[in-house]
Amino acid sequence: MNKLTAIICLAVLIIMSGMTGSCSLARNKVVVISLSGPIQYENSTSLFFGGGAITPELVRTQLERAKNDGRVRAIVLQINSPGGSVAASQEIVNLLEQVNMPVVVSMSDLAASGGYYISAGADKIVALPGTLTGSIGVISELPNLKGLFDKLGINMQVIASGEHKDMYAGFRDLTPEERAIEQEMTDQLYAQFVQVVAKGRHLSEDKVRALATGQLYTGTQAKQLGLVDELGGLQTAIDEAAKLASTSKPEVEYYEPTTPSILNDLLGLSLQKLRNLVQPASLSAQDIILLDTLTNPYPQPEYR
Repeated sequence: MNKLTAIICLAVLIIMSGMTGSCSLARNKVVVISLSGPIQYENSTSLFFGGGAITPELVRTQLERAKNDGRVRAIVLQINSPGGSVAASQEIVNLLEQVNMPVVVSMSDLAASGGYYISAGADKIVALPGTLTGSIGVISELPNLKGLFDKLGINMQVIASGEHKDMYAGFRDLTPEERAIEQEMTDQLYAQFVQVVAKGRHLSEDKVRALATGQLYTGTQAKQLGLVDELGGLQTAIDEAAKLASTSKPEVEYYEPTTPSILNDLLGLSLQKLRNLVQPASLSAQDIILLDTLTNPYPQPEYR
């Protein structure tokens, strides 16, 4: 080997060594995904309406971002939610089950009902001592406006082709049979909740049912009951995620939800959003309840 060849080989080895080292350092990232608000399919709140929501589309977008970044080794979900839609919660759980890296949940003020549902399957759950969590259960609310209609002199005539087709219309009391139908549906969704928690927390269904009374627990109580793993804040969750990913001194990146532009808001305005905008200014509380009932023919059971 002549001198020139030796120099070239040495240079190649140095370059390859540097590349290996940089790659090793690069694959050391923990991402924090913030999920805050009610769980629902459509993010009906935006720049004009304030607040936000946890939607399957938001979760899917953030998880895809992490998946496409080869440097990411673990994910921390920072959850602050009272829960919400059953179907949206279940779709989010399906998305999380497809993640092939450690997932740790960091609970903030509140991770209740659906907020706990989407947390249950994480590899680790971290809560603050004062976090409110649990509220494992299902609620169905079917408004009955008959008394209000009588007071206003409104007589609603209903023509339906099925025996129970108008049970959600809100114009009359439910029959005993209809109450049984709604209870059966609610119980089925409750059983699905119990199964998800039992599987995710490695508890028996009997144990979960004993805890699933719909009540809230503090983070301290939840740890004693086996509903969370550790007490601590976001940094504790990041440390747990790094430990599960077998990485030390991780690079931490915070994913922020994209903020809708004014143009997107204008283009995305629907009749529903316009109604939400004008309601507080022009309608009384009684009017809002009435309008919401009339425009929502199927009140849905919720994990909240």
